[in-house]
Amino acid sequence: MNGKVCVVTGATSGIGKATAAALARQGAQVVLVGRDRGRSEATAAELARVAASPPRVELADLASMDQVRALAGRLGTLDRIDVLVNNAGFVAGQRRVTADGFDEVFAVNHLAPFLLTNLLLGMLKASAPARVITVTSDAHTAARLDLDDLQLEHGWDSWRSYANSKLANILFTRELARRLQGTGVTANCAHPGVVRSGFGRSASPLLRLGLTIARPFLLSPERGASTIVYLATSPDVAGATGGYYVKSQPREPSPAARDDATARRLWELSEELTGLTPARPAG
Repeated sequence: MNGKVCVVTGATSGIGKATAAALARQGAQVVLVGRDRGRSEATAAELARVAASPPRVELADLASMDQVRALAGRLGTLDRIDVLVNNAGFVAGQRRVTADGFDEVFAVNHLAPFLLTNLLLGMLKASAPARVITVTSDAHTAARLDLDDLQLEHGWDSWRSYANSKLANILFTRELARRLQGTGVTANCAHPGVVRSGFGRSASPLLRLGLTIARPFLLSPERGASTIVYLATSPDVAGATGGYYVKSQPREPSPAARDDATARRLWELSEELTGLTPARPAG
């Protein structure tokens, strides 16, 4: 990975930090995207001890589409981007609406990586061969995605909101791979497993309790990151695209995640929501 530039979102803890550290150890120039300046700079200082070149820090709250756009603008000043890892994500215990009017889980977990990736496509194509890896979850199998109620305004549930966003990650990856055919840019997604990390700290009390009880049996962040690092670095998947990977092996996701018509429609709706295309007139 010497000379390659890798951007990792949600890079200050858990799987994201472990991914960034592994890439840095392999010689990559790592760009750490985080929300909190103190934690981001502490992570950069820690990784600098194992990295060939000092990590770069970029601050952004991915719940804000304006901040996602500003982040993309700053990343656009890089010489190249060889790998984009869309890792940031969370599960919430209650419904919160962002300043843009979106359900926060849907905004951070799906709309932010959708918008960031699209805004960086020119850079990724210019850097080809390049790779986009989006972190999803086996939780997608529990999704009930209603394209007419993506924000779950009519019946929000903590686990459903998370599961829906993880299904959206796979559908996004599938459609992105289709659109990028022939460009030299691949798009894949990874289920890292259930990892001992800060994930779930803002979840419902019941889920927090379950994660606490299960903690001794959960994967380390390094184990969880292994599939992501594999997709980012391995020559075995240099030309592979549109896949869903578990334990560094391609797996078949749920039937809903393989619905190309839904993937295309979700893409169109996401374009409208993020302002990539003008909203269609009512009626």
